[in-house]
Amino acid sequence: MGSLVGVQGLMSRPALAGNALRRDFGNDTVGYGELVPTASKNTGETLLALPAGFSYTVIGKVGSRMSDGHLTPAAHDGMAAMNHRGHIRIVRNHEVRNEPGKGDAIGKVDHAYDPLAGGGTTTLEIHPETRELARDFVSLSGTLVNCAGGRTPWGTWLSCEETTAGQGKSKVYHKDTNQGGGYAKEHGYNFEVRFADDAAGPAVPLVEMGRFVHEAIAVDPSTGIVYQTEDHGTAGFYRFLPNVLGVLAEGGRLQMAKVKGKDLVDSRKKQAKGQTYEIKWVDIKDPNPGNAWENELAVGNQGREHGAMTFARLEGAWYADGAIYLNSTNGGDAGKGQVWKYQPQGERSGQLTLLFESPGAEVLDMPDNLCVTPRGALVVCEDGDGTNYVRGLSKDGVLFDFALNLHNNSEFTGATFSPDGETLFFNIQNPGMTFAVWGPWQQGVF
Repeated sequence: MGSLVGVQGLMSRPALAGNALRRDFGNDTVGYGELVPTASKNTGETLLALPAGFSYTVIGKVGSRMSDGHLTPAAHDGMAAMNHRGHIRIVRNHEVRNEPGKGDAIGKVDHAYDPLAGGGTTTLEIHPETRELARDFVSLSGTLVNCAGGRTPWGTWLSCEETTAGQGKSKVYHKDTNQGGGYAKEHGYNFEVRFADDAAGPAVPLVEMGRFVHEAIAVDPSTGIVYQTEDHGTAGFYRFLPNVLGVLAEGGRLQMAKVKGKDLVDSRKKQAKGQTYEIKWVDIKDPNPGNAWENELAVGNQGREHGAMTFARLEGAWYADGAIYLNSTNGGDAGKGQVWKYQPQGERSGQLTLLFESPGAEVLDMPDNLCVTPRGALVVCEDGDGTNYVRGLSKDGVLFDFALNLHNNSEFTGATFSPDGETLFFNIQNPGMTFAVWGPWQQGVF
């Protein structure tokens, strides 16, 4: 992650009226100009359109042989970066959703949580000057549908399972495919991966953080509280209060966001820009319900029994300057996405504000993963049905284009900056490939 500064003012002023919704306006004023087809520095392939002056390498392609001898898994998703022994070390999720018997765990079976599940994480070491791979290996295996997650302040990555499949019959949300029963273990958990580890260790589910359709996490370093999003059409916004700061395996308390003084607020439609809610938190009595395999909402329904609010597909989450930023992928009246900000106020309450809502796909098409840039803007990865972009959203709420997928219509995922802020990494999910992008950042708001 880059240094996270200057975000407190995001959307603090009016968003320049209709101009904020015109990307040609944003490209010229806060962005980096028109996108032009650009060839990769290391492979020569023209996979992205970028602003003039920017370059990229392609690394970690699906099927490539890794340093540990295993093949790079498919479905590249959430990532985060940190410095490690003179290199940039990235942990990368793989959102593999194989049915049992139609895929095996990546890496060594004796390290796998479930030998029938094909998801997990890989760790990449990248040279900070050449932006080429120095080493890569499996760092978590035997998990399922590892969509996003997030970095912790104590040097780990939390990888989140976006499914509650297990030994019993269940369905994976939004794919509407029968995931089937017959897995060796239950799924729907978070798993912790250490950036400093040089190989996969035991995969331990953090069951008290909840069994639901996880997406991403963001940690408040001042409290150690872990905020969690849920990728479901009937989604909740959660937080986990650990018993021991930085030791999630010691358990803790799971809670769900509720609007003070009003039950069952539905944020999916009819929200005005700048809408603000005062938030309190209600306890989840059973974070690991035995019927989660057949009812993906078994955790969230407990919160709604106490008046918890509902969102539309909460996906990316990121902490910066005392606030949590999160995307609702198909929220809003047009169903094309919302961007929210949660500002904790002490440890018991907080304020939730709608920063941006897309009026249509031509403006912003289903925001998914996001990160905060070194200078306080947001990087937003699109997961729309057609052409997908990496977009920027300035502190004044002005949108602009940064990258266009020229390869196919797959979504962008995993945006994260190197610790020095000089390189932006992101993925095209299918076929999986990771990009390292650099250039004249000072010419725009990133």
